[in-house]
Amino acid sequence: MKTLLVILMSAMLTDNFVLSKFMGICPFLGVSKKLDSASGMGIAVTFVMICATIVTYPIHHGILVPNHLEYFDTVVFILVIALFVQIVETVLKKTIPSLYKSLGVYLPLITTNCAVLGVTVLNIDNGYGFLQSIVSALGAGLGFMLALVIFSGVRRKLEFADIPETFKGVPATLIAASIVSVSFMGFSGLFG
Repeated sequence: MKTLLVILMSAMLTDNFVLSKFMGICPFLGVSKKLDSASGMGIAVTFVMICATIVTYPIHHGILVPNHLEYFDTVVFILVIALFVQIVETVLKKTIPSLYKSLGVYLPLITTNCAVLGVTVLNIDNGYGFLQSIVSALGAGLGFMLALVIFSGVRRKLEFADIPETFKGVPATLIAASIVSVSFMGFSGLFG
């Protein structure tokens, strides 16, 4: 149980895919303007990460490894991820059209989000078992959502901050993102 807690917390904080590994930066910068779209994207990515891990782990260990086809991991994993993104997109379009519209092009881009693919690949590379992989995917998804939600609050403050004209917009956003990223370095060494 302690090992699972360490995997969960390290995936969320010390090995945060956005703020430590710099994966998934596109939706991080694109969807973090508003809290509702940031949390919606975080939930969608978490769902896709967990479901993709549940499906890709047995495919890798049960089909690809026994047949010496590990080199197909990336292709197979992306197809699985695309399937779950399509499910999320369809469900959001039918049930929460406002969130679907606010996420815009970033929702289908979850398919090519390197953080989602990174979770499935790193779980295998780290030698995690099935339950450990699911916990890692949950932690990575929650960490992704945490980064988006925190940064949406920072961006909200930036809107009302007295910033020199040359730093307004993208420069201020990138500087703020780097400061948030550096703040997560404080978690290094806590887990693992």
